[in-house]
Amino acid sequence: MRFGFHISISGGFSKVVEKAKIRGCETIQFFSRNPRGWKVDSLDHQETEAFRESIRSSHLYPIFLHLPYLPNIAFRNSPFYSRSIDSIVIDLQRAEQLGAPYLIIHIGHRMESSEEEAIEAVAWAMNQAFDRVRNSILLLLENTAGQGTEIGYEFGQIKKIIERVEARERIGICLDIAHAFEAGYDFSNKDGIEKTIDSFDQTIGLKRLHLLHLNDSKTPLGSRKDRHWHIGEGCIGREGFRYLINHPLLKHLSGIMETPRKDTVEDLKNMEVIRSLLE
Repeated sequence: MRFGFHISISGGFSKVVEKAKIRGCETIQFFSRNPRGWKVDSLDHQETEAFRESIRSSHLYPIFLHLPYLPNIAFRNSPFYSRSIDSIVIDLQRAEQLGAPYLIIHIGHRMESSEEEAIEAVAWAMNQAFDRVRNSILLLLENTAGQGTEIGYEFGQIKKIIERVEARERIGICLDIAHAFEAGYDFSNKDGIEKTIDSFDQTIGLKRLHLLHLNDSKTPLGSRKDRHWHIGEGCIGREGFRYLINHPLLKHLSGIMETPRKDTVEDLKNMEVIRSLLE
């Protein structure tokens, strides 16, 4: 398994590889713009080419682009629904420009709508985005913890979304371990992990799984509260992660950590812990 972190683009794309190297990354995830705003500036061609070249010479792969936080495609009556689809379109294009073969998106909140209406809204939005951008970028749906009105915390919900998308070959999954645990899938022990992997395979299919978000959980199994924590220090624990990252059906994947950080020290500690669990 190749390990990495979400890397900030503050200071520009030219700083990304340097930040990744300091943390010992083999793979990275990043935003292409401000994750908490709607404003989009065009990518600078020279900066984009310099970024692609720095990635090529760094041996960082694969690289994953993440959609900003604001888009919500699970509530069709939102005044921001159309803008959310536009946001996916923009980042599908930017992923291609930046040389990232994957774009990760949050499935969203259903708000006042029903689960079925939310599933339909997500699928319709993805169909619209795929119609507008016909490239080879794989859109990775990230499972949720089920906090509040979040949709996509059960594998069955994600399956229903995929079944309603026309270009299903363009969809993959990013499985966030903390979110899954908080939604009720036990990753803290061998039996729970085996049951969860089997459930995922039977419901969605392991062939669609392209990335793990390796986050421990500060809240207990089934809490439906999204609280990331340091590897081995949360409710999943070291033994859960040890079995997970060495599993023969998963060890070929990339694992991105989104663990809490104030500075580089926490990242270095989490990288040391996760690597110590490799067998």
